Amino acid sequence: MILFVKYLLFLLLTLSVLGAAYFSAASRRAQSPEERGRKRAVMNMLLGTMLTLLALMSMFLFRGSTVSIAVEAVFLVLGAFNLFSGLRSYYYYSGLGKSGPQR
Repeated sequence: MILFVKYLLFLLLTLSVLGAAYFSAASRRAQSPEERGRKRAVMNMLLGTMLTLLALMSMFLFRGSTVSIAVEAVFLVLGAFNLFSGLRSYYYYSGLGKSGPQR
């Protein structure tokens, strides 16, 4: 069961890295600022997911030393911040926010 969780986390980590790379390149090629903002917001959410998955993977792979727990905590906090920052930006650029761009 633990082996299945490790492989699943690795697969999700790989998908989030590839998705972040794709949306990073797509945001640089976007013409309108709204489209660029939405794609960067999705990239930010994927990077937050990647950091969170990386912290979860290190929890399963390494023993609980003080250094590894500190690194896991930092990755979890940064991942959560990126995830919620990306959600907020996506909400803003999609026009759903009160002061966001109007279509």
